This record gives sequence, C-alpha cells and structure tokens, in this order.
Amino acid sequence: MHSSTNLVSEMPEPMSFDDYTQPQIIDDFISMYQRLNKDTLHLLSQVYSNNIVFQDPLHKVEGLANLTNYFANLYENVDSISFDIQQVNVSQSLSQSQSQLQAKSQSQLEAEQKSQASIFWKMTYSHSKLNSGRDIHVEGMSHLIFNDKITSHRDYFDLGQMLYEPFPILGKLIQMVKSKASS
Repeated sequence: MHSSTNLVSEMPEPMSFDDYTQPQIIDDFISMYQRLNKDTLHLLSQVYSNNIVFQDPLHKVEGLANLTNYFANLYENVDSISFDIQQVNVSQSLSQSQSQLQAKSQSQLEAEQKSQASIFWKMTYSHSKLNSGRDIHVEGMSHLIFNDKITSHRDYFDLGQMLYEPFPILGKLIQMVKSKASS
C-alpha cells in the first residue's frame, strides 16, 4: 500500500492582504490620476507607453501624443475633477504555452509578460455647462494591460450618468427609460 502524503500540509500559506504588494505602475497610475488636470498632462508619459491604446464610451485613441491631445480637450472646460479609487484587482496573464515559456530567458519573459488590472472608481467632476456647474458623480472601471508601462486602457462607465442625466429634461427622460427597462 502506498503511503499518501498530505498535500494540504505541503501547500504554501495563502498570501494575506498585508503581504500583497501592488505593482509600482498601478500605484503610479493612481497617483497620476489624483493630480491630473489640464496643467499636468505631461504626467501621462510616466505611466503610458508611446503606443498606448485608450478607449472610453466616447472615443478610441491610439498613441501617447493623441491621448495627450484628447485629455487636453477633455480637461479644457472642467472646473474640477477627482477620482476616489474603490477597488484594485491585479492579475498576471500569460498568453504562451509552457514549452514556449521554458525556452525563454528570465529577462525575455519579464519584458514580454503582460499583466492586467481592473480599477473601480468614482469620479466627481464639475463643468460650468453641465448640471449648473454642480458636482457630477460617475462610477466606472478602468481595465489596464501593462508590463513596465500601460499599453492598453479601456474605461467603462455610464455615459448617460456622465453627460445626459445632469440636464433637467433629458435627465428625467433617461431616468424614465432606465426605470421602464428594469421593470
């Protein structure tokens, strides 16, 4: 009869939240968005690669120069903006087979390996032409793909909540449609 080994006792201890270290690029991303405004757009190059692909419900933008121009237009008439980070999830994504991975050096792997993060946030902004200049709150999520810098950034949020609902008549109409759709 074979002696069985207790596999449970050989398993490593689960990592506690205190042991978790978030990738530096994610910390830098969050920090940048806490300070980003029309006067600090140069900060984008600290976290985004030159070939960044950025997409939100309004546009798809490719390249750092185009992204900087896009943000310059967005921030031009924004009176204030802030992001409250609610949750961050980070995972490693390997898109190669085990044999392909074994044939590569550690430095090659680190250069090619992409990770991803989902960042859930609540944005508060004010714009003189929306909601009579009062704060507008929008909840959303950013999906990031990165290695040393972010190569893909896609934002998901309710465009109606951001742009249309603050208008009195249009906002009531959108709320009515949402209510009907959910009942």
